[in-house]
Amino acid sequence: MSTNKRYLRFIAALALSGASCAVVAAEVPASFDPKNCKAEYPKASLMNEEQGTVSMAFLVSADGSVVDSKLEKTSGFKNLDKAAMKSLSACKFKPGTKDGAPAQTWTKVDYAWKLD
Repeated sequence: MSTNKRYLRFIAALALSGASCAVVAAEVPASFDPKNCKAEYPKASLMNEEQGTVSMAFLVSADGSVVDSKLEKTSGFKNLDKAAMKSLSACKFKPGTKDGAPAQTWTKVDYAWKLD
């Protein structure tokens, strides 16, 4: 095989591998400021001294509003889980991006309930 044919095959292989990489979009998930978005401790949970961390996922639109949410891992207490989901679903998020433009993205949030 001549050197030119090897060179052309090498260039073709690089072009094909580069094309497959270009299909993958750079995505940054949505985020929120926990200082400006807090859930109120449920009274029953306070009285029962319940604590734990709720893991949730939120689908955030390009305007920062929550479109969908799901519980990923429970705190072990239904009242804490419900309060976190309800409060954070009402929060305004910083939208995620795809290729630098605001876009609908999923983001994960862990919300820790701790008694002081």
